[in-house]
Amino acid sequence: MRRDQVGFLGRMIDAHGDIVAIRVLGIKMIMLNHPDYFERVLVRNHENYDKSTFLFRAVEPILRGGLIGNVGGEPWRRQRRIMQPSFHRPKVAGFAENMTDETARMLRRWDRQYGPDDVVNVSTELGQLAMRIVFRSLFGAEVGARGDAIEQMFLEANQIVGAFFRFPFPPLSWPTRPHRRLNEIIRTMDGFVSDVIRSRIDSDEDHLDLLTALMNAVDEETGTGMTPLQLHREVLNIIIGGYETTSNSVAWLIHLIGQHPDVQARLHAEVDEVLGGRVPAFDDVPRLVYTRMIVDETLRLYTPAWQTMRRAIEEDEMGGYRIPAGSDVYLNMFTLHRHPEYWPDPHVFDPERFTPEQVDARPRHAYIPFASGPRNCIGKHFALTELTLILAMVAQAYRVEIPEERRYVEIEPLITMHPKGGIHARMARR
Repeated sequence: MRRDQVGFLGRMIDAHGDIVAIRVLGIKMIMLNHPDYFERVLVRNHENYDKSTFLFRAVEPILRGGLIGNVGGEPWRRQRRIMQPSFHRPKVAGFAENMTDETARMLRRWDRQYGPDDVVNVSTELGQLAMRIVFRSLFGAEVGARGDAIEQMFLEANQIVGAFFRFPFPPLSWPTRPHRRLNEIIRTMDGFVSDVIRSRIDSDEDHLDLLTALMNAVDEETGTGMTPLQLHREVLNIIIGGYETTSNSVAWLIHLIGQHPDVQARLHAEVDEVLGGRVPAFDDVPRLVYTRMIVDETLRLYTPAWQTMRRAIEEDEMGGYRIPAGSDVYLNMFTLHRHPEYWPDPHVFDPERFTPEQVDARPRHAYIPFASGPRNCIGKHFALTELTLILAMVAQAYRVEIPEERRYVEIEPLITMHPKGGIHARMARR
C-alpha cells in the first residue's frame, strides 16, 4: 500500500469483491465499493457513522475542528447550519465574476508570455489561478506574493500528510523533520489568516465577500454565530478546500481535452455558439451542457477528494456482512467511479456517460465526487461553477495540445489526487 496505494486497493477489490476487510499497520478498515453501501453510510444510516477515524485524525493538525474534519454530532450540525447559507446558489452567483475576471487575467498573461510552441506547466498556472479566486472570494483581495507563498506551503503540507497516510508511523506528534516542517507551515498559515481577520474586524469598510458573510452568519435555531477561533478554522478550511481541489481538477481537465481532439472540437463548438466570444456569466453555466459533461467525466476519473472514512458508532449490516461497532469504514471514490458494473470501459474518458439518459440509468451513488448526504461538500455549487467557467474561457481562447512525451501522466494519490510532475501542454491560440 505504501508503494502503490491505488493499485493495492484495486487488487483487493478484484480479488475479494465490493466489501473487503484490510489491515494496515494494525489498523483494521472495511473497504466498501458499491453504490448501495456508500448510500447506506452517507445517507440512509448516516447518524451511525461519524468521522472519528484514522484518516481525519491524520489531517486534524491542519483542519483542527473545521467543518471538513469535524467528527459529527450537534457541534457539526450547528456549524453546518451557520455556514450553509453562504454557499447557496444565489451567493455563488455573486462570486462568478471573481472567477471570470481572474481567468481572463491569466489568459491575457498567457498571450504575452507564451508562444504556440511553448510547453506550459499548466498545473502551476492553474494552481495560482485557483488561489487567486479563493482569496478574492473570501477576502475581496488579490493574492499577491504572500498568497503565492501560502500555495507552496499547501503543496508541501499535502506531501507530508499524504506520505503519512500511506505509512502512518511515526505519529505526527513525533518531532521528525517532516513533522516539524508541517507544524511550521501551520503556524505560518495561522498567522496569515489571523492577520486578515483582525484587519477586517478593525476596518469600517463594507465588504461583499465570503469572510463578511461568515462573520455575520448565525445559527437560525439559536441566533448565535461563530466564535473567533471557529471563524479562523473555517477560513483556513475554505482556503485549503477551495484551492487544493480546484487546482488539481482544472489541470486534469486541460490534460484530458488535450488528449481527445474530438471532445475538444465539440467543446469549442459549444462555447462559440453559447457565448459568441463574450465572457461567460453565471447564467450561462446551465447552457454549457457539453462543457459540464466534460467536467463531470473528469471528476469521475480524477475525483480530487478521492477517499474518505467513517466510524460505525453502533453495529450495522451491509451486503450480508456484519459491520462491528467501532469499525473504520473506508470509502474510495476513485475505485467506485471505475466500478465496471456501472461504468463500461471504466478507464476510458467519455463525456457521453453524462447525458441525461445515461445519468438516469445509473444508481445515484455510482457517482459522488462531492460525497453525499448531509455531509456532502458544502462548496459543491461553487466548485462546479468555477470549473465550468474556467474550462469554457480556456476553450474560447486556446486549443490544447499535449506533446507526445507528456501524454502519460502518473497519478499521485496524496490527500487529493495530484498529477505527478504536473500537466504540461502547448496552448495554441485559436
